[in-house]
Amino acid sequence: MDALVLSDQLFTEVLDELESHQDANFCLDGQTSIVDEYVDIHPEAKERIQKLVKEGRLFIGPWYTQTDALIPDSESILRNLIIGIKDTQAKYGNPMMVGYLPDTFGFNAQMPTLLQQVGIDNFVFWRGTNFKRQMNSVYFKWRGLSGKEVYAANFPFGYFTAQIDVESKRKLGEFVEKRFDPAAKFEMTHFKNDEVLMPSGIDQMNIVKNIGQTVAKLNKLSENHTVISSYPEYIAKLRNRNDLPEYQGELRLPTYARVHRTIGSVRHQIKTSNFYLEQKILRRVEPLMVIARKNGIKIGNGLLIKLWKKLLECQAHDTLGGSVSDNVAIDIQHRFKEANEIADGIENMIKKKIAEFLKLGDHDVLIFNTDTTRYVGSKQISVVASTKNIKFDGLEQAVIVKSKHFPVRHHILMMTPRGQEYTDEPEYFQMTFEGKIDLPPLGYKVIHFAETNEAVNEFVTVESGSNYIQSGNQRVSFENGQINYTNGIHKITNFIQLVDSGNAGDTYDYSPLKGDKERLLKFQNAHTKVVGNKAKILVIDGSSKLPLHLEDRVATEPIEKTVKYQINLSIDDQGLLNGQLSFDNQIYSHRLRLKLNPQIDNQKIFAHIQDGFVQTTNQKISADWQKEFVEKPVNIFNFDKAVTIANASQQMTFFGKGMKEYEERKQSVYITLMATTGQLGKPNLAWRPGRASGDTTNQGHVMMETPLAEEIGENKFVFALAFKEDAFSEQQVSQQIHRWLSPSVSYQLQKLNLFINRLDNKIWEAEYKPTLPATCSVIDIGSLLVSAVYPAYSDDDKFVVRIQNPTDEEIKIPKTLLKRGVAVNALEEPVEFDGTIGKYNMLTLKLTY
Repeated sequence: MDALVLSDQLFTEVLDELESHQDANFCLDGQTSIVDEYVDIHPEAKERIQKLVKEGRLFIGPWYTQTDALIPDSESILRNLIIGIKDTQAKYGNPMMVGYLPDTFGFNAQMPTLLQQVGIDNFVFWRGTNFKRQMNSVYFKWRGLSGKEVYAANFPFGYFTAQIDVESKRKLGEFVEKRFDPAAKFEMTHFKNDEVLMPSGIDQMNIVKNIGQTVAKLNKLSENHTVISSYPEYIAKLRNRNDLPEYQGELRLPTYARVHRTIGSVRHQIKTSNFYLEQKILRRVEPLMVIARKNGIKIGNGLLIKLWKKLLECQAHDTLGGSVSDNVAIDIQHRFKEANEIADGIENMIKKKIAEFLKLGDHDVLIFNTDTTRYVGSKQISVVASTKNIKFDGLEQAVIVKSKHFPVRHHILMMTPRGQEYTDEPEYFQMTFEGKIDLPPLGYKVIHFAETNEAVNEFVTVESGSNYIQSGNQRVSFENGQINYTNGIHKITNFIQLVDSGNAGDTYDYSPLKGDKERLLKFQNAHTKVVGNKAKILVIDGSSKLPLHLEDRVATEPIEKTVKYQINLSIDDQGLLNGQLSFDNQIYSHRLRLKLNPQIDNQKIFAHIQDGFVQTTNQKISADWQKEFVEKPVNIFNFDKAVTIANASQQMTFFGKGMKEYEERKQSVYITLMATTGQLGKPNLAWRPGRASGDTTNQGHVMMETPLAEEIGENKFVFALAFKEDAFSEQQVSQQIHRWLSPSVSYQLQKLNLFINRLDNKIWEAEYKPTLPATCSVIDIGSLLVSAVYPAYSDDDKFVVRIQNPTDEEIKIPKTLLKRGVAVNALEEPVEFDGTIGKYNMLTLKLTY
């Protein structure tokens, strides 16, 4: 709420100053959310804002929030733009169509491709450049993997390069000589730039008063001539230049500003919450809304946009990075809670209404396929029944994964047409079944179950005996403290390990502790969970004594504490080795990593990023790196959902749910699970010398403890591994990611427990029920990869399908698909389409139901 209090003064001053000085203009940080918050407390200001936007002197948008550009899903980045642009158009006027991210901690290589999806052809930013290694100009053409380009304008010294605050005005001559002119010279001499961009602002700073007079005084003192301009006006100048150099790749080098290369593992619980909420919206809620509308059930777009806004408020760069105080971290998790409640409520409403309109009984189960292709394989369904012994007519090889018994309850109140009555509630079981099923694309079907005298297979824990699981040629075993793997061709010993080291860093960065070494955490015991007489899950336990605090890692007589951990491994019907690691964290300030030893010679590393793949190679780091960089350019990289280690004939892919950071060293790959810390910002880190990030050592500031960033207690990590005896394929890995993340969505209309689905006891039966088909399929996209399917924002009778091509080859789109609608950009504006999606690109279609 601090930002809201500050905005009450700052934005009011901005409006007053702009109205009284026609030569002034102001950019509101590129994000609309802060404008909305101001208008909520000052509704009378809306017309003033609209007038200034129309005059081209107040710039709003295009983002809803100033997004992180490395951790979110590509679809989240797009929705941030879509919602920001459409909100601005609806409320305030034309948005600033500038890809403005002044403070974000580095950028993925596909940002140009994403910006072009909404018609933005430019990018204005601060961090991540190196004019020796990447491009030789502060202004350049940045090309995405797709070949799509944007005009890029970098201010290497920040959005405060020409920050004219009150003190600078008092000492304007000193400001010009020591700061303004040197910065302008740097930008001019880094390529042939006669006109350079000099932004004047900083977080929560008041608008520069009497800007015209101030600039006139500045021009008398400066060796340069300065004019008042705007970002759109400067971008227009760049469009007229034909001498700009070109660059392709990510922007993450910490040359002139810190990019916090290891922020990808700080406060991992925030990143994990973000990942699961993204998947819930994209793979459950939105497809269900399309299925619902196809069947006459309408959930308003306003509720869906509200849900997205809650998520996007968690994706600002500091927020999602985790470099925040504990109070803010609590607020972030509360936003996730609110968003999950909206998402679960939408899903609950849709499932119950469809089940009700289908007139299902309590022995029927409604099963959805939220993917746009037919699904044949394993799914999990939830069922409540009076006995465990039930048989399904459409779920093959059904097995009980988990169950909970509810005993009989006496004297239970019932509301009937006759009034209040009391009865006995029978015993029942709440169960999750897993089995094989055939589902229509983007639709649903109904299966039935009946009681049987035959016992149903159920997972049973066997505490001793078998120490391995096997499926086909794949076998995973625990022998002599090692986890081993074989596929009949290759045997890999010790292929999964857990390692830990001290973290002398803060909420911005991991930093090694001098004198400390990474430690191997050993596993001691294993048992299996079996179905019938076949082992299905290998459970491996371990515990280790570790130093309690950071100082204990280098102490002569350290205080130690035992930490316990467990890893569950299983092989699914697609041949993926699924893993779930639980780690009971009882120690402080440390980094926990999963070490993978695929034993692949001459390996290359391919990271899945937002709608594409990049090959990463470790760069040699000079011993005197501080002469070139403000933080060590460590060979720790980001990925979105997968990392592949491969040569010409072998590959291993790691898939992670919320993990975002990896390092390759000596043919092993380290996946960071968590990096805990007790301080917001520290000075003079081994990998980040100098001032403390977060300004905690600035004059008048204080060091700020962050005990919640220690993440004490149970922490869970979900991942999978795929082993293949062939070369790396972008298409294959992309399909595996999509299939692995495919959700199980089912519903049973029953009255034994109305709190399994939270709103069941609040959604009343409809008086008039439309007739729905027993099975439904909205559309079949086939094998094409779909990143999103959702109700159109602009037409109630249309829905949007976004198709990815995350590979380096063009793909053709079936002509039959185009008969149902038109090609559009992400803003749903018609675009020309030649029938193919270019490499690393995407296609948006607006289709009729």
